Amino acid sequence: MAARAGAEPSSGCGEAEGQTAVGVDALYPSENISGAGYAREELQEACGVFGILAPGEEVAKLAYFGLFALQHRGQESAGIATFEGSFCRVHKAMGLVSQVFDEVNLAQLTGDLAVGHTRYSTTGSSRVANAQPVIVETRLGPLALAHNGNLVNAEELRKELEAADRHLTSSTDSECIAHAIAQAVNQGQDWIAATCQALRRCQGAFSLVIGTPEGLIGARDPYGVRPLVLGLLSSNPALDELLQPQMLEIICSDGTLSHPEAEPLHYVLASETCALDIIGADPLRQVEPGELVWISRQGLQSVRWAEATPKLCIFEMIYFARPDSWMHGESLYSYRVRLGEQLAKEAPAEADWVISVPDSGTPAAIGYARQSGIPYTEGLIKNRYVGRTFIQPTQSMRERGIRMKLNPLEDVLGGKRIVIVDDSIVRGTTSQKIVKALRQAGATQVHMRISSPPVTHPCFYGIDTDSQDQLIAAQHSVEEIAEKIGVDSLAYLSWEGMLAATGRDPNSFCSACFTGHYPIPIPEGLKRSKLALELVATGKSR
Repeated sequence: MAARAGAEPSSGCGEAEGQTAVGVDALYPSENISGAGYAREELQEACGVFGILAPGEEVAKLAYFGLFALQHRGQESAGIATFEGSFCRVHKAMGLVSQVFDEVNLAQLTGDLAVGHTRYSTTGSSRVANAQPVIVETRLGPLALAHNGNLVNAEELRKELEAADRHLTSSTDSECIAHAIAQAVNQGQDWIAATCQALRRCQGAFSLVIGTPEGLIGARDPYGVRPLVLGLLSSNPALDELLQPQMLEIICSDGTLSHPEAEPLHYVLASETCALDIIGADPLRQVEPGELVWISRQGLQSVRWAEATPKLCIFEMIYFARPDSWMHGESLYSYRVRLGEQLAKEAPAEADWVISVPDSGTPAAIGYARQSGIPYTEGLIKNRYVGRTFIQPTQSMRERGIRMKLNPLEDVLGGKRIVIVDDSIVRGTTSQKIVKALRQAGATQVHMRISSPPVTHPCFYGIDTDSQDQLIAAQHSVEEIAEKIGVDSLAYLSWEGMLAATGRDPNSFCSACFTGHYPIPIPEGLKRSKLALELVATGKSR
């Protein structure tokens, strides 16, 4: 049965105790789901978040489908918390969304407000105690927090909270944010003021959805590194115009926007628009960097809690977000096609076919083919039902080249010169295996084209990247990488070409993984954990 929390603090549950309000049910028997020693080649997104306030709707089921659409953003654990008056119910566990939830436990998650989360760990290990939403009790009732991103001052914030007798039970930075809000609430602040106060203590990347007994909160860090979109289950053209960002600049001169005369609407918050599409909601706009939206049963209020310096993660557009999600007025599929077109201009090749590493490389491969005039075809077939498995190949199976994810089409590739397009190369191990498989299938030449610049630096803002000494482009030249992975030629898209294809101000993106220029300062101790090569070079290593 789903666990439940009451809105009134239980005996002694004040600021000093800071106890969590609920437990976790339906735990999976194994907490280690990463696989038997398999190193991850792809860059991994941290999390997907979802929130909805919709009286009269089955909000738990809507949250379930929203998380289902966001599954690509995290596959380790999933959770949903609902609010029914003063009570919060939660169900979270290890596994995919479809594994964690069923009709029975969703039926127990009653209420008109829901917060959902799907997780891939960047801060905190992969175990059920770190699954979200994070639930914390306050004097105003429980809060349920879902977080996408990563704090760079989590260690410092944790020490401050523990010194104030906040009892943290997980190893995540997300729990630190929740307790900072609870601390401010217990000091007498309301939900909006408490959240703003807590967010000003946080440094790093965070897009948050927070459920409370009184309403739903959505907030982004001042840089807007991770996306967060606001939508409506029912359209209201007059309100749509009111909520445009340019209107907010005028209306928010006193710090807030409200429309008490408007009838209550069914608002939705999500990491991407694809989570709105699946439930039939209409996207209104992005929550702005440095903005907090308060969604209550009386309407919506917007608060600018910090000055905005937009730095959206460019890899959200290149790879992480789904191609059918929209940013900056277009689908990301369209942007990725333009990346391929630009790549063909910068790095032409003579070949018979253009193929992709599916699925993430496909839009850029189509763009490359369109620009170059070389026909596009499928050359690798992806098994889309692999998911996670606890049954790992033996060493002898690996040596025979067991192909769980990709299988080449020999009759398509045999005797042909191939251009293969992918979105990135991280360590190079997967690229090497793919190239070997293409040659075994009979390809006479393999030219690899990458629709982003070389990844030379780790991310500290919510992407699970290796330390710098594990990134192949941080240690080797393009020519050396080409030799290592076994291609006839290798070329990356230029940094300038990647940003020009956005059609936006190039200074409004974070591209630190390509340049090493981090817009949010990184504490020295955290740098040491990942920037091994640069610290050795400068004599700053431990």
